[in-house]
Amino acid sequence: MTDQKTIAIFGAGTGLGASVAARFGREGYKVALIARGAAGLDKLKAKLAERGIEAFSFPADLTDLAAIPSLVQAIEAQLGPIDVALFSPISSTAYFVPAADLKASYLQSVSPLLTWAPIELAHAVMPGMRSRGNGAFIVADGLSAVLPIAGMSGPGPAMAATRNYVMTLHDEVQPDGVFAGMLHVGAMIENSTGMAAAVAAGMVLDSFPVVDPDTLADEVWRLAKERTRTEAILPPMAH
Repeated sequence: MTDQKTIAIFGAGTGLGASVAARFGREGYKVALIARGAAGLDKLKAKLAERGIEAFSFPADLTDLAAIPSLVQAIEAQLGPIDVALFSPISSTAYFVPAADLKASYLQSVSPLLTWAPIELAHAVMPGMRSRGNGAFIVADGLSAVLPIAGMSGPGPAMAATRNYVMTLHDEVQPDGVFAGMLHVGAMIENSTGMAAAVAAGMVLDSFPVVDPDTLADEVWRLAKERTRTEAILPPMAH
């Protein structure tokens, strides 16, 4: 199919990434999976194949900023233009810390993945999207990007900087037919490596909300297709 579209999932894991791949794959999209571990990508590809969805893996370290342009070129050379780019990696080194205890060195350590990489990725995919007059760039992150919570600083400032960038980017590229937006997740994601790590670490999860990744995938689909909002929060916040 010459008109078949492509979604590239940067930070594809067993939770959100897997569900988004399945959601868009059912709609006929070609699926590019990007993550550091080739073995994990192979397992995800096999599970998607069981559902009749063909996916292609591109092992890469997203903190290698200089390699992001060539990574995008490699994906598009094999699958065609990226119509939807989802940036949703989980930082294995990020943790919450009170703002009073936050050091610049900690923020510096998480910013390459949480802030610099999505900016570099947008810089790589935007020229093509704008020239074609269509495309969607979506960043999925945590609730602290938009809602400061006492005692839970750390990743939040880095993600808030990304939010500022994405919201500004949207206003600039919308006239060209391109969407930029965000999904903020305020819960543990079922089947995700983050939830598995929390269980392995002995965390008591009873007090944490849990969200189905298929619900998140549906929201990513709506953001990319409806384009009526630039950001969404799931689960919905009580007012």
